[in-house]
Amino acid sequence: MDTPTPNDLASRLGPGIITGAADDDPSGIATYSQAGSQFRFGLVWTLLLTTPLMIGIQMLSARIGWVTGEGLGANIAKMCPRWLTLGLVALLVVANTINIAADIGAMGEAVRLLAGGHAAPYIVGFGLLSIFSQVYFSYERTVRILKWLTFALFAYVAVILSVSVPWRQVIKEGLAPWAYFPKGVSPNEYASMVVAVLGTTISPYLFFWQASQEAEDNRRRPGAAKLRAHPEYAAEHLWRIKQDTYIGMIFSNVIALCIVVSTAVTLNMHGITDIQTSSQAAEALRPVAGEFAFAVFALGIIGTGLLAVPVLAGSAAYAVSEVFGWKAGLSRGFREARGFYLIIIAATMIGTLMSMFEIDPIKALVWSAIVNGVISVPIMVVMMWIGQSHRIMGALTISPRHRFFGWAATIVMGLAVGFMLFTSF
Repeated sequence: MDTPTPNDLASRLGPGIITGAADDDPSGIATYSQAGSQFRFGLVWTLLLTTPLMIGIQMLSARIGWVTGEGLGANIAKMCPRWLTLGLVALLVVANTINIAADIGAMGEAVRLLAGGHAAPYIVGFGLLSIFSQVYFSYERTVRILKWLTFALFAYVAVILSVSVPWRQVIKEGLAPWAYFPKGVSPNEYASMVVAVLGTTISPYLFFWQASQEAEDNRRRPGAAKLRAHPEYAAEHLWRIKQDTYIGMIFSNVIALCIVVSTAVTLNMHGITDIQTSSQAAEALRPVAGEFAFAVFALGIIGTGLLAVPVLAGSAAYAVSEVFGWKAGLSRGFREARGFYLIIIAATMIGTLMSMFEIDPIKALVWSAIVNGVISVPIMVVMMWIGQSHRIMGALTISPRHRFFGWAATIVMGLAVGFMLFTSF
């Protein structure tokens, strides 16, 4: 067998790497910046914990999409009552729209920091750009652009390389968080931030996006449904999904680690602990870490936002279209999949308008996290049922090891959501 070249590997990467990169959106950057500035290295362990859980649940969503040739919404509809399916999808759309608002607002603020002026024109511009790119670009071009935008995340690698990091201290406090606990912070605040990090890294919109992208890739391959019955073909594509998902999720959490560590070093260790948004984190870096770190951090917010907004809007559109039986997919034209594209346009426009009204970004993120938390656990439970169902998956049900990591992720998210709801009330 020939040794795979870098080009071969790049061609195999798609839904997984895009999904992983979209997880580090401006809202996620805000959460990781808060974790680093407030708790220094005390939450590094959460990123180590979530990595295998993310891999397990995202591999499951990709496998469901590839094996069934349908997205997650269509498969959930087969397993759940109609009212429950519609309720989960409605909550997903609400959470995604709030997230879009927070992300577009952060992008507008980042440009304002770099170029000056008022954020409003930049916010409108990003909203229109996102709609235009999804409606008018071909599927191939959209995927190619999203792949290129994943490189924006290397901005945070550049930031961490531009500052001096005490790695021994990172390891000590990251793996033994009880060794350092900030003064004046209650255990409830610490636990709430743990929940926020878990909710940021394991989000329902990522499940829907990756499953739908695998299904869409299948539709573009004539005869793919028949070939799935051949063991060699199935093994090859399941291995491709595994590679794609492993690389995407590890990449995602490495970048998250870079953000937590860089903000801990540049902000927390200089007495700056009250960071509320990603743009505030960028601005706070300027006097401490210099113009380079500030500019790179801000540019990363813009790049990740351009990647994440189409994923958020697209995952909502896939979910709604699949449940109602509409034609869906970025590979279809607007006339062929009008409902699908109207959902993308509506979610993006509403999110843009919410950003214009200057809604408190932290409240928006809190509500988004609560909605995501509420719907993530039942969706993950249903995904596990689907993955183990011979009726839906045929001979390609998930392995015992995959079941272990999938149920572990579900249980961890369930405990996190339970604690979040307990502390909220």
